[in-house]
Amino acid sequence: MENIFDFLGNISWWMWLLIFIFLVVIYDVFINKKHIILHNFPLVGHFRYMLESIGPELRQYIVAGNREELPFNRIERGWVYASSKNVNNYEGFGTDQDINAVNYVFINNAVVPYYMPNKHINREDPYFVACAKVMGEYHKRRRPFRPASVINVSAMSFGSLSARAIESLNLGCKKAYAYHNTGEGGLSPYHKKGADIVFQIGTGYFGIRDENGNFSMEKLVKLVKEYPSVRAIEIKLSQGAKPGKGGVLPASKITREISEIRHVPMGKDVLSPPAHSTFSNMQELVDWIEEIAEETGLPVGIKAAIGKLDEWRELASIMAETNRGPDFISIDGGEGGTGAAPPSFADHVALPWIYGFTDVYKIFQARDLTNHIVFIGSGKLGFPAKAAMAFAMGVDCINVAREAMLSVGCIQAQSCHTNTCPTGVATQNRWLQAGINVKDKSERVNYYFNNFRKELLEITHACGYEHPCQFTMDDVEINLGDRFIAKTLAETFMYNKSKVPFDSVATLAGCPNLGGSYRKGKETDVKEVETEDTSVADQ
Repeated sequence: MENIFDFLGNISWWMWLLIFIFLVVIYDVFINKKHIILHNFPLVGHFRYMLESIGPELRQYIVAGNREELPFNRIERGWVYASSKNVNNYEGFGTDQDINAVNYVFINNAVVPYYMPNKHINREDPYFVACAKVMGEYHKRRRPFRPASVINVSAMSFGSLSARAIESLNLGCKKAYAYHNTGEGGLSPYHKKGADIVFQIGTGYFGIRDENGNFSMEKLVKLVKEYPSVRAIEIKLSQGAKPGKGGVLPASKITREISEIRHVPMGKDVLSPPAHSTFSNMQELVDWIEEIAEETGLPVGIKAAIGKLDEWRELASIMAETNRGPDFISIDGGEGGTGAAPPSFADHVALPWIYGFTDVYKIFQARDLTNHIVFIGSGKLGFPAKAAMAFAMGVDCINVAREAMLSVGCIQAQSCHTNTCPTGVATQNRWLQAGINVKDKSERVNYYFNNFRKELLEITHACGYEHPCQFTMDDVEINLGDRFIAKTLAETFMYNKSKVPFDSVATLAGCPNLGGSYRKGKETDVKEVETEDTSVADQ
């Protein structure tokens, strides 16, 4: 035995390497029955798989140009990263965009920009841009809600994102006076750090379901009473990543914590069906919305990716005839999102945001309902110029998901569905999560939102307006076809958005239903600002 150990000890490192390579070759040629490449090209085939596994990183950092990657190119990601770090987010030497490309957007600036009076609230706070509409005001809900920020965090569940990522987003939203949508996975402890909450109800009714998996009004009412930070309820009909498709949460991923939050059993796969069990048509949906609003006192809205329009016409008819229905509508783009989905769904099911939104908006506008509803846009709109375009089309608020993930540290590794996210944002792996510094990342979310609003406001003022809600369809042009002919949004989509009732930014700041505890205890200051602003505007 000693002779054997002596022999092994005398083998040099390079001989061990050769032995290892020899064993790999033997295994690939004679034992491997699954991989043709490894069988036919032993050893070399392993390098092929290694390179394939880091393909997204190679393209991201070495191969692809600044404007080539999807879903977010390097310039877009760089702007979010710089904004979230509160460092220089400018670019020099002019644009490197192809300004003749189809669907390229131009914003028409005014000859004379908007002038802010000396005591205007945006001189005191250049980041304040509240929603111009109040959720639930038209239907007289008991607890109406005006979002204090026009940019907010879209629906992303705990389970889909890690605990530290959710906590960072919530704390960041609190600092930025934004709301945080829970996603359909229920209200977790990481959503309870102080931000306004929009509680989402999905088809699985997680967190508010009974023992049989059915919706429980009793549990929803109890949740709303216990957590006054819940300011609105969103019923998810479908989402951009996989509209019309349910999901499965495997038993292996259900921890004790997730089981308690979602009210699901341990050791069993949990199904999120494609459709709701509480309603089967638009009339029943409206009845359910009104029941929830009555029991909770909160504004209730719906979220959907857009495809067929017949049911939307039916919903608009019901609302026009009965004065009942959703207080807000979130339109999600079919481009996909944070949810993992089959490529056939992510690539082809549901319309892109710009087409889906215009189709739905025109339906409600034809019924004179647009000012009864807060319209929320969600689909790669987390950039000021794209947001300006969305406001010109009729949006009242922006929800961001992947852009918010980028601000927390996501590097677009596109491994959200594998539980191996290298930054710890979209994984339940505790080791990978450990790299997220919640205090630092929450500040980055805050900075991203602040710098987004500041830049959006600067674009707004450049166009001669005080608030983004004042944008019109004629303020934005878009390239059409292969002749590079730019036309306004009004000419392109054949409608003009309805004028949003708007007095002044100071009026928004003084609203008693303003969320986020913004300017709490400063009502006197707001009144003084409002008086000054009104007098200057009259001049």
